[in-house]
Amino acid sequence: MVPKTEMDPMQKNTHILVGVTGSVAALKLPILVSELLKIPGVEVRVVTTENAKHFYNPQEVPVTLYSDSDEWQLWKKREDPVLHIDLRRWADLLLVAPLDANTLAKMANGLCDNLLTCVIRAWDLSKPLLFCPAMNTAMWEHPITAQQVDQLKSFGYVEIPCIVKKLICGDEGRGAMAEVPTIVAKVKAILSERGLSAHS
Repeated sequence: MVPKTEMDPMQKNTHILVGVTGSVAALKLPILVSELLKIPGVEVRVVTTENAKHFYNPQEVPVTLYSDSDEWQLWKKREDPVLHIDLRRWADLLLVAPLDANTLAKMANGLCDNLLTCVIRAWDLSKPLLFCPAMNTAMWEHPITAQQVDQLKSFGYVEIPCIVKKLICGDEGRGAMAEVPTIVAKVKAILSERGLSAHS
């Protein structure tokens, strides 16, 4: 029997797909990915929206990063791979961090007009999907936000709640993405609960 502290060589790595959207909190993508990679037996890939690209340097993200153009470059004819379906099959867990107000609205209403929202629309609901809302306090407090968050939870998605802090715009209030250690701890807990952790 393989001790619990060692990976079974026959056991495949756990695949975490990180979705990043156009909130200022996307600045934290490089550190979030680096911290996730410290979880034993984990592989990480990232799907980015176009707006998210404004907030991080792709050179600082040490894993494969996919965007909308990759889907269309891969598919030329009938037999070619469909990237959003391949990523859905590859991933054991999807973490959307940060989830901006725009993509929250898309997810709640089933819109799928980019690579990330296509992965989400095709998501296998037997696998965990975690989301970390992040937006200005005024946007967070709009009544439609609570409705849309509740809609995602009704699908079985897991919210990692936003927090109160001074935002980049200077406002202070709820709407900031949860801290990276909080997010990573929740991912670890879900992996362990689902029997996907190297130490489970």
